[in-house]
Amino acid sequence: MSFGRICDILRSKKGTSFPLVVAVTLALVLVFCGVSESIRLMIVAQGVRDAVQSAVISTINDNYDNVYHGVREGYSGAYQPNASDFEESLDYGDMYGRLDQLLGLRKENGYHVKYAGDDIEFRLSGLSVNLDNMPLAPASPDNSKGLLADAAIKLEVPVSFGGKTLPPMVINLRVKAKYMPIF
Repeated sequence: MSFGRICDILRSKKGTSFPLVVAVTLALVLVFCGVSESIRLMIVAQGVRDAVQSAVISTINDNYDNVYHGVREGYSGAYQPNASDFEESLDYGDMYGRLDQLLGLRKENGYHVKYAGDDIEFRLSGLSVNLDNMPLAPASPDNSKGLLADAAIKLEVPVSFGGKTLPPMVINLRVKAKYMPIF
């Protein structure tokens, strides 16, 4: 069917354009539903990422009291004095506890789950946090490394489209934070 023929059908007063109008309307509704579901998934993922980032930043800030202030050397790391030397002192904190508080999660079957009414909105699992301490008195006092925290968590969001449940969106979120003293 050519474009000119479609225009002629739409201009016709015979009522033959009714099925075409219904088909176009249904197609637009279908596209709108798909776009709105993808936007919902992006909003949930962004909110969870922001909460994980906040929890990681809190963990880095909790290490502030353990930081050896190497002001003269221009570096910092989590160390405590021990007799005649320094020993590493890292505090991983309770990241899941912070996430539960920030997002209103409940712990169920090894997952941390957020409910929207009776339905699961999303669930988190597999949190791993790696704190990378800056060496004490490095050969090069390059302050760019600092005290780093790298966190990864698995996010699962149920997907439904057209009244049917589809496989969940599963993504691994990664967040990094760095402590560096500001003079």
